[in-house]
Formats: sequence, C-alpha cells, structure tokens
Amino acid sequence: MDKRTRISGCFMALTALAGCTNEQKSPNVVFILADDLGYGDISCLGQTHFQTPHIDALASQGILFTQHYSGAPVSAPSRSVLLTGLHSGHTPVRGNREMKGEGQQPLSGDAYTLFDMFKSAGYVTGVYGKWGLGYPGSEGTPSKHGVDRFYGYNCQRYAHSYYPDHLWDNDTKIELEGNRNMASVDYAPALIHEEALKFIDENQDKPFMMIYASVLPHAELIVPEEDLKPFSGKFGEEVPYHGLDSGEYFRKGGYCSQPEPHAAFAAMVTMLDRQVGEIMAKLEENGIADNTIIVFTSDNGPHVEGGADPDYFGSSAGMRGYKRDLYEGGIRVPMIVRWPGTVTAGAQSDHVSAFWDFMPTFADILGTSLPEEADGISFLPQLTGNGEQEEHEYLYWEFHEDGCRQAVRKGDWKGIAYNLENGRNVQLYNVKADPAEQHDLASEYPEMAAEMDSLMRASHRRAENFPFPGDEPAE
Repeated sequence: MDKRTRISGCFMALTALAGCTNEQKSPNVVFILADDLGYGDISCLGQTHFQTPHIDALASQGILFTQHYSGAPVSAPSRSVLLTGLHSGHTPVRGNREMKGEGQQPLSGDAYTLFDMFKSAGYVTGVYGKWGLGYPGSEGTPSKHGVDRFYGYNCQRYAHSYYPDHLWDNDTKIELEGNRNMASVDYAPALIHEEALKFIDENQDKPFMMIYASVLPHAELIVPEEDLKPFSGKFGEEVPYHGLDSGEYFRKGGYCSQPEPHAAFAAMVTMLDRQVGEIMAKLEENGIADNTIIVFTSDNGPHVEGGADPDYFGSSAGMRGYKRDLYEGGIRVPMIVRWPGTVTAGAQSDHVSAFWDFMPTFADILGTSLPEEADGISFLPQLTGNGEQEEHEYLYWEFHEDGCRQAVRKGDWKGIAYNLENGRNVQLYNVKADPAEQHDLASEYPEMAAEMDSLMRASHRRAENFPFPGDEPAE
C-alpha cells in the first residue's frame, strides 16, 4: 500500500488552537534539532560556564519539558524515530550503519514521515542541516520523503567536518570553493543557517514546516576565529586535542585538532544560541512569530569525541552516561515548545515524553489521522492545558552498537540491559529517587526486573538491515 494512502484524505488545521490571522489559518512549525547537546548544556537547565539567552527566552515564552527523551542515543536512529513516530524497536533505521561512499542506511521508500503528513496538509517543507538517512540517490534521500527543500549534509559522517568540500542542495552537489586544498573559509553551519533564513522569507505567506537540523555542537570542535576569540583563554589551562589535520579521512569523518577544546565547545553552543535568536528575529521581521510553533530539542546526549569534555561542563546535568548510553545522560534531552496564544509562557511539564510522540502531537494539531501503526502519544493536552493527558505505559529504546543495548522506562522504574551479545543481565533503577542511576535494585526487586526484561523482548521487532541478539533467522 502506498504510504500516502495509509491516512484519511481529509486534513483540517485546528484554527481555534493556532491563534492566527485570517490570511493564514495553519500554524507554521520550526523544529530546531541540536546535535549532541546535553540536558545540562543550556543555561536555563543549569549551564554556568556560558549563557544561552535566546534558548532561555524560548523557555520563558513557552513550555519546558523536564522529562523528554530522544529517539535513540545516536543520530540516525533518533532521526528515524522522529520522522516516523515509531520507537527504535520498530523504526526502519536502527543505527549509524555506514554505506560505501557517502551516506548511511536509507530510510525505506515506503516509510510515512512527518513531512508526508505536513505536505498532505498543504505545507511547504524544508530540512536545513544534517540528514543522515540515506546516501545520495537512494530511496532515503529527503526529496523522496516529502521534503521540498533540503540544504546541508546528506552524510552524518561528513557532517563531522565544519569546513567540508561540499554540501547538498536537494539532489545537487554544491562544491565549496573556499574549502579547497584544505582551506577553511566556508563554515558550513553559517551557510546552512543563511539558507534556512531564506526559506522563512520565501514562505512567509504560506504554511511551512522546517526542521533546522543543526550540526552544532557535534565534534569536531571548531568555529571561526572571531567566534572563538571571546572564549579563548577563559577556561584555564586547556588540554589540546590532537586529531586529523590531513590525510585520507581529513574532512571525511575524522576530527580536527583543537588547542582549546573548552573554548571551542562554549563558542559552538553560543553560536547555536545566536542562530536560534536570529530565527526568532526573522519570524518577527516577517510578522509570523505569533503564528509559528517553535520546538527546540537535541538528538541525543553529549558526546565525548574530538576533545569534548562533558564532565567539565556538566553536560549530562548530573545524570549518568553520554551519547551511546541508554542511561539518562544519553537519552534525556532538553525540549521546549513556544506557541503564543496556546502555550502558557514560562510553564514547565514533567510529563514523560519522547521523540515518537511528535508525530501524533502534530497530527492532532493538523486535525488528521495517523497510519495504523504508531508508537507515540499526543502531548497536545500538555501544550494547551485542555483535556486529559494520556500517559505512556512504558518507553522503549534499543542500541545496535557496543554489544547491543536495550532500555525501558515504566513509571519511575528504568530497566537497562547492556552487552546483549553476551547474554541478558537487567539493571533496575528508580529514576525519580535516583536520577543518576547509581543504585541497581534488580536484586531487591526481581519481579520488576523480570517485567522490564519481558517488555524489552516484546518491544523489539526484527529488522533486516539491523540484526539484534535473539532475532529469529530471516524466512
């Protein structure tokens, strides 16, 4: 069955919720997805080494979710979860599986995505930044999944470089002349940002949905000199990072050297914050800020590669783990929604939510139905303050690297199993009483640990390109 026929044919905007003008009934959506930004990396959630005033302003003007989770602990599956509304045991792309040349395992051509849903509701759609869900020319390219305009990195490995030799404009390869012969002139996040602002200008009179998939502050750690200068020398004696500055993998996955990693990281998050402010200013300039839903979040927890030092910055906010972990530090991420006239300014919510909830939430906003299979729950009642908020029975994650991992959160309980290639050993934590996950309670509550194990087993479905321990052989 074609992916566009799996939903009902009638799409209606909920104009009573949008608080918008007669000329434009449907709210725009700007979804800002940071890359490897930890829960503690913004100042409204405790960062003290630098400030993020524009992101903090979104929180003061909107609602801050304190128990929101990413789709996975790494980029590609987290994005697949976001776009399909299916958790990592069901979504098509389950890991950062590299393909030959440039790009990763493609998102299946029949996958129904957020972009398909918005396109069917009459929206113009765009992605600016990192894609990572299919190599150029594959069935996973943005143009084959409801995206009208894509500008940025197709390959997440190439996105490690901030001075790449090319970017992609839809299916056209754009050579960056300023970065030829190992020069560092064309800073990709700045180029991508300018194109995103143009997208807002060009579509100000139409309903649009844009995912601003920033590569900041993912390693490598590097910014233009004028952005580094305010932070240089501000963090005491730095430990230089010695990376790849030439050779086969330079700007094709390897991380460059950085003499001041702390300064560079602070400068990168500061740049991300400034760009958030410029997006807001552009919406205000075009008179559409009050009719635009802004979401701000991150694809997973903080990284440790390329000289990054999440312990110094408190990037995990006292929680255990980093990127690639299924402990809280690897998957609990900041999440803010600004929606004037609908969301109460300065509100906070401890509703437990995850990336696979965005699909049903936006479906509620658009007034449409979803495909039969969906793992998420709409959190629209949390945004509007109207109606009863449904709660998850449990949340589930799996990770296909480092020996394979699974995790479940049910209520205040969290079950985690690592190194599944070597058997099953379930850890159990009460994340309300022990958010740092320091006290394994599996031996004290064996029945709860067994229930968590059962939920993990039941939540995983075999995927052809992502084998997992215990999978039945393909028929």
